[in-house]
Amino acid sequence: MEEFSPKKSELKKSCVNCGAELIYAPGTTELKCEYCGYTEEIEPSQSEIQELELKSYLEKMGSLSHSEEISMLHCKNCGANQHIEENYKSLACVYCGSPLIIEDAYTEEWILPGAVLPFQINQQKAHQIFKNWVNSLWFAPNNLKKATIDPQNTKGLYAPFWTFDAQLYANYSGQRGEYYYVSKTVGSGKNKRKVQERRTRWYPASGSVSGFVDDTLIKASNQKNGVIPAKIARWNLQLLKPFDSSYLSGFITEKYTIPLLEGHKASNEVAESIALTWAKRDIGGDTQRVSSIDVKLSDETFKHILLPVYISTYRFKGKRYNFYVNGQSGIISGDRPYSFWKIFFLVLFLIFVIAIIILFSS
Repeated sequence: MEEFSPKKSELKKSCVNCGAELIYAPGTTELKCEYCGYTEEIEPSQSEIQELELKSYLEKMGSLSHSEEISMLHCKNCGANQHIEENYKSLACVYCGSPLIIEDAYTEEWILPGAVLPFQINQQKAHQIFKNWVNSLWFAPNNLKKATIDPQNTKGLYAPFWTFDAQLYANYSGQRGEYYYVSKTVGSGKNKRKVQERRTRWYPASGSVSGFVDDTLIKASNQKNGVIPAKIARWNLQLLKPFDSSYLSGFITEKYTIPLLEGHKASNEVAESIALTWAKRDIGGDTQRVSSIDVKLSDETFKHILLPVYISTYRFKGKRYNFYVNGQSGIISGDRPYSFWKIFFLVLFLIFVIAIIILFSS
């Protein structure tokens, strides 16, 4: 559905047979016409995925060659920013279903994606995963299945993320703990017995650790509701491809709402956690204490990447629920309603069974 910019190289492509729009076919390297079946191969990129120098972007965001303006619509309900095409008069927010009006569109500067992870499963497969999930739910209302009828409610979204690379160097000081055991008598009389009690000897430790931190993944969007759950937010980044807008055809693209600076701060916290893990491993022994650690990062680079997820907002008895399917692995996570009566009658049945057992026992 969504294109990135008015550049000719990124305008939507039309079918040479019938003129309909070509869209990306998940799991392939092809654009496909849904009307006549014509397919067109996406030309492989001759360039590699580019890592951008972090410092220059933090200092001069907007004046560098890898950024440009993009037209956006902002959802006032959940805060998502979604890219739209000129031929849309209105559309709904992919996260919460609230209406988005084209007259509210605005333009702003953003950093172009450096890489994209194409969808590997199509809309029908994602919707089938959702239906199977609903059928497996315990205590779900009987008529919940009606909410799974229309696969058009399941929309493919490219979600924005930052990745950060850096050389890490850290000095640390702390203590190395080594276990030893002493015999101890516990109890009295017939219950008197000896046990082995574990204790720890502590030795001072200090040193330095260094290494390369690769592809620290930081989410780049933040909504009041409809946030992609951590359970499905795992992708194989080794399969990233250099950015090509052809992979976006037929899908919605979300713009980042967490700026590069905030994403960098979050990645620093991850780097400190990694440094702490490396320091403990370097200290050795049976257990470790790190009293101080000084982390330095150098040669920092970053990428803005787009990762695939299917999202659906469905309503059941007036309440909105969301579910999410990882567009690469098919892992699902979502909100679900419970049947009060199913739980009520189960509790009654359990009380009845317990009463029968007590009656026969007595």
